[in-house]
Amino acid sequence: MPPDRLSRICLALPEAAMEIMGDHASFRVRKKVFAYFLNNHHGDGIVSVCAKVLPGDNQRLVDSDPIRFHLPAYIGPRGWVGLRLDRGKIDWAEVKELVTGSYRLTAPKTLVKSRSQPKSKSAG
Repeated sequence: MPPDRLSRICLALPEAAMEIMGDHASFRVRKKVFAYFLNNHHGDGIVSVCAKVLPGDNQRLVDSDPIRFHLPAYIGPRGWVGLRLDRGKIDWAEVKELVTGSYRLTAPKTLVKSRSQPKSKSAG
């Protein structure tokens, strides 16, 4: 099961849904995965949140801080990066930024656009 705080961050995004798969979870928007929570995936001993990033950013993040970032099996080479949740204090603002960026790369553009527009104030 993912940490409650991670679930709240992911599920606060428009039309987000969570699917639990044993010790792992996927977060989806309209059937497309934008984040994974992985706990000891294929026996790697790592607990992380994985997200899609811009091309090349995954390797840059790993190179910049290999203690906290990793290339997850199978999806790492396809533009995903893992942020470890098992290495001390978790920076939840960083988790939110990573997940939100992945959501924006994955979600239909109409959802992303509606989320980025400021809410109009009613004339009163």
